[in-house]
This record gives sequence, C-alpha cells and structure tokens, in this order.
Amino acid sequence: MSYTQTDVARLRSAIAKGASQVKVGEEQITFRSLAEMRSLLAEMEASVAGESAPSRQHYPQFMERP
Repeated sequence: MSYTQTDVARLRSAIAKGASQVKVGEEQITFRSLAEMRSLLAEMEASVAGESAPSRQHYPQFMERP
C-alpha cells in the first residue's frame, strides 16, 4: 500500500490522542496496541520518505581461525 504524508499525520495524531482507531486511506483500522501503531508509523514514514521497510534479516558471519 502506498501511504501519504496525510496518512502519517493522522496516525501520529491518533497516537498522541491515545486513540486506538484511525482511518488510513479508505480503511478504518483498529489497533491492538500502541506498539502496533508505532510499528505501522515507522513503516509509513519509510514509505513516504521513499525508503524500503526496515530489514530484519540477519546473516551469520564466519571468521577463519589463524
């Protein structure tokens, strides 16, 4: 989904007010927690800024012994 700066502002406002529902685009979203709202806010801000969502992949690094 493509987010707009208006969507980001609405979610920020909902977080500030302590609301658990917000309208994003044409959808009415009910959140289970503040953590869930903050997670979506980070995703939306990255999308609006033109960045990809933060990666959570971790790759092991192997070091050779001398």
